[in-house]
Amino acid sequence: MAIEIKAPTFPESVQDGTIAAWIKQPGEAVERDELIVEIETDKVVLEVVSPVDGVLEKTLKGEGDTIQSNEVIAFIAEGAAASAAPAAASEEAAPIASSSDAESVLSPAARKLAAEKGIDPASITGTGKGGLVTKEDVANHSASPAPVAAPAPKAASKEIEMPAGERTEKRVPMTRMRARIAERLLDASQSTAMLTTFNEVNMQPVMDLRNKYKDQFEKVNGGTRLGFMSFFVKAATEALRKYPAVNASIDGNDIVYHGFQDVGVAVSTEKGLVVPVLRNTENMSMAQIENTIRDFGLRGRDGKLGMDEMTGGTFTITNGGVFGSLLSTPILNPPQAAILGMHKIQERPMAENGQVVVRPMMYLALSYDHRLIDGKEAVSFLVTIKDLLEDPARILLGV
Repeated sequence: MAIEIKAPTFPESVQDGTIAAWIKQPGEAVERDELIVEIETDKVVLEVVSPVDGVLEKTLKGEGDTIQSNEVIAFIAEGAAASAAPAAASEEAAPIASSSDAESVLSPAARKLAAEKGIDPASITGTGKGGLVTKEDVANHSASPAPVAAPAPKAASKEIEMPAGERTEKRVPMTRMRARIAERLLDASQSTAMLTTFNEVNMQPVMDLRNKYKDQFEKVNGGTRLGFMSFFVKAATEALRKYPAVNASIDGNDIVYHGFQDVGVAVSTEKGLVVPVLRNTENMSMAQIENTIRDFGLRGRDGKLGMDEMTGGTFTITNGGVFGSLLSTPILNPPQAAILGMHKIQERPMAENGQVVVRPMMYLALSYDHRLIDGKEAVSFLVTIKDLLEDPARILLGV
């Protein structure tokens, strides 16, 4: 019995998707809940798994083809795995035996990644079924150092002996996600009256409070670590409640004031920057914020974030400090009206009560849409965040 394999249901904000890679090929056996195809959209990479045990009978779309929501993309012959598996095994056994393990059997995704990284497939040990080299095997192989005693392949020696001064180029198509990011950033710079205001915050009070209670916090909250981001999210939430225009957005000729605070947190991934959203941060504890952000980071790097988790949001926080950025001007995330940029904590001499002291300082940047937010509101909003962080007890007291 042939089972239809359909593309996932895309939300209204996503028009279509692209076949990124077929993990299984026609004629290959598949097991229930086994990954068969990856679909890339403007925001995330979606994984489609097999609903039954069987054989991938036919694919209707190739890699790079555009697909619509709920479109049929393949057929699986249910219950045919037992008859297909021996045939596939016998076909694979001959070349493997004759080549004396000189060449491994690669999955399509692994073959593509190996070609991109310039890795010799014969040097990879497969951990999949029947010695199949998976995408993870290629990634792990590229991350591990090459054996010192291993002789260099002839192809590699030719590359080393290339004439000096020869220059090469590699042209690859832009992924849908990267293209969408570029489109949104360009749109933000062209369709908004973006302006950035700066300030600096003394992080000593937050650092002292964190050092004092981090062990107890971790113990009480089941291993959740107390980081800096939860302080910034709570401070931004209080400031957004005080200055609702910063939490608003423009829709045509209307201003939409949101009676809730949904704060997006920028997460860097190999495919680009994604912004999952913390919903109703006014009702979240610091432990909940830390747990959710950590979960976003892990799933973002693995491409496991859902589209519903990256839609909406009334305000965004981005932290360039984790990469060493001392100062930057973040770009708006439309239709939001403002974005807060965190940066590296740097010890600097500061004047306090007529004395020069060394303090751990961080520059803060607030980019905002001047069509909606006046300079006075933007500066006051940023000063409010600064004041809350320099006296973190106010965050808990809500004053």
